[in-house]
Amino acid sequence: MTDLSPRSGLRSWFSSNGRLEFCITLASVTLLTGACVALILVPRNAGPLQLATDEAEVLDTSEGIDNPRLSPVRRELQPYGPILVREVADGAAAEALLVAHPSHRADLDVLERQLGRAISDVSAVWGTEWNRAPVVVVASTPAEFTALTRSAGAAGTDVAAVSLTGSYTPGTQPTDQRIVFNPDARRRVGDEGMATLLRHELTHLATRADTVDGAPLWMLEGFAEYVAQRDQQTTFSQIAPTLTTRLRAGALPTELVADSDFTGVDAAYAYESAWSTCAFLADRYGTTALTTLYRRLATGPQSPAAQDAAFTAVLGASRAELLDGWRAWLRGRAA
Repeated sequence: MTDLSPRSGLRSWFSSNGRLEFCITLASVTLLTGACVALILVPRNAGPLQLATDEAEVLDTSEGIDNPRLSPVRRELQPYGPILVREVADGAAAEALLVAHPSHRADLDVLERQLGRAISDVSAVWGTEWNRAPVVVVASTPAEFTALTRSAGAAGTDVAAVSLTGSYTPGTQPTDQRIVFNPDARRRVGDEGMATLLRHELTHLATRADTVDGAPLWMLEGFAEYVAQRDQQTTFSQIAPTLTTRLRAGALPTELVADSDFTGVDAAYAYESAWSTCAFLADRYGTTALTTLYRRLATGPQSPAAQDAAFTAVLGASRAELLDGWRAWLRGRAA
C-alpha cells in the first residue's frame, strides 16, 4: 500500500536532495582536480610572451638559435631572463657559442673578440684534437653561476669554471662541457684578465679527455695557467705577485705545491707556484716535453714514486734535479 502521509513526502524530498548534493560535490572535486593538474602543466612564468618550449628568449639576433647545443643552456637560463647569443668560428666542425644576458653585453663583447685567438693559443700547445666549439656563458647572478656550474659556494670565490653537464668517460672527447664566468669576473680582473681566464678554462676543456680526477693539481692547474700566460706581454711579478714577494724575502720553495694548498689562505700562492713550475719545465725542457709530462701525470692520483718515474722517463731528470733547477730559475726571475 502506498504511503501518502506527510512523513513519506519529507523522506522523498530529503532523499532527492541528498543525491543532488552528492552530484554537486562530485562535480566540484572533479573540477578542482582538473584545475590543479592544469596549473602543474602550465610552463613557468606563463604569459603572453612565454615561449612554448620554455626556453630563454634570444634577443637581437637569430644567430645560433637553432643550434641544438644551445637548447639545454636556454632551458637552464630561462628563469633568469632573455639572452644574447654570438657564434664564433675557428675552423672547427661547429661554431663556438657565447651566451649572456643583456646586462652583461660588454662581457660578451670582450669574450667575442678574444675567443678565436684563445682557441688558437690553446691548440698551439695541446693540438687541435679537442672540442674547439665550446659553449661559453656569462652568468647574471651568483645563483645562476651556482646552477650552471653545479657547484654550491663557488660563486663567492671562483671567477670562472668548466662545468661538465653530462656523463663522462675518461679517454673520450667530452662534448657537453661549458665554460661559465662569474657575473663579477670582468669587474674583478678586467678585460685582459677575462682573456687570460678564457685561455685557462679552455685548456681545462681541451685536456679533459686525458685528465682523470685526483691527478696532481700542481700539474693540472699549473699547465692551464702556463698556456693562459704563454706569449703574453706580462712579467713574472705581474703573473705571480704572491710568489714574487716570498722569493724576495728569501723563501724559496722546497717541494712541489701540495693539492691541499689550492684551497684556503694559500690558494693564490699555490696557483702561482704551480704556474712557475710548468713555466720552468717548458723553458728548460720544451713545451712538447711539458705536454707529454702532463699526459702522463694526468691519468689519476700519482704517488711520489710514480711522479719520480715520470720525471726520469719524460725529462731525463730526477726529482732533486728538477727542484734544484726550478729554484735556480726562480731566483733569476724574482730579483
